[in-house]
Amino acid sequence: MTLNPQVEALLGFFAQMPPVDYETITPEALREANRPMQMGPPPAVAEVRDLTLDLPGRSIAARLYKPEGAGENAPLVLFYHGGGWVIGSIETHDASARALAVASGAAVLSVDYRLAPETPFPGPLDDCHDALLWAVDHAADLGIDKHRLAVAGDSAGGNLAAAVAIRARDAGGPKLAHQLLIYPVTDTNFENGSYTENAEGYFLTTRMMQWFWAHYVGDHANAHPEAAVLQHADLSGLPPATVLVAQYDPLRDEGLDYAEALKQAGVPVETELAPGMIHGFFSMFEAVPDAMPYIERAGARLKAAFAA
Repeated sequence: MTLNPQVEALLGFFAQMPPVDYETITPEALREANRPMQMGPPPAVAEVRDLTLDLPGRSIAARLYKPEGAGENAPLVLFYHGGGWVIGSIETHDASARALAVASGAAVLSVDYRLAPETPFPGPLDDCHDALLWAVDHAADLGIDKHRLAVAGDSAGGNLAAAVAIRARDAGGPKLAHQLLIYPVTDTNFENGSYTENAEGYFLTTRMMQWFWAHYVGDHANAHPEAAVLQHADLSGLPPATVLVAQYDPLRDEGLDYAEALKQAGVPVETELAPGMIHGFFSMFEAVPDAMPYIERAGARLKAAFAA
């Protein structure tokens, strides 16, 4: 399939922006260039609450969203934003978190984990995992059901969601009903098929991913298996997963490979390949309305997991 026409138009818009030189750009400069862009009115939810999570030795921000009808004992989705562990925030992914809350009927806690390189691996993962523990401890104040929990994230956030699921399993809880992995980063192989086919021209590039990995872990050739989760020796006993990947995305094949590895380990997995789409399409739904059915299906899978 060729590029989705809405995606093609958006790529044309991006092409008018000054190119980024990943040999010289600093994390601070890239963050400034990726400030939140409001493409339209964000999806309406019943409640939005800004929070400070007091974690061991540090505090981080988070934002709680509750959709209409969620009730006082709502299931909770911990959402981890994308941005290569270096950029992104709860602000850049405000609309995505809202849309996921509406689609799933669940409360969503969007976590503003610390960023690399100031806080390299495992710091961002520590924040994401500890935010899950914090949510369980504060369930009554949040108005959520600590027995109905899921993790979700896009790109680097999908990587963090997958790693939180692994760490929660290894640490003996909390038990997760589902993991929603949206074009997740799972490996450091920059020579697989989708990295080669989609190296540049489709928003995310191979060089960008090399830059992100370098800031997150340093030497990506020796990445820890909680960073390069596809290399983890034991993926058994993890929560059921939805893995969503895009056709024109350097991360397509490692997402599909991770879904297959989960299946081989006995984990129930639903895999969806979005034809004509690029990396980031899930959070571009205001400019790419054809992304909405994918958000609705992801929300429906979370809703079904909470009802099981």
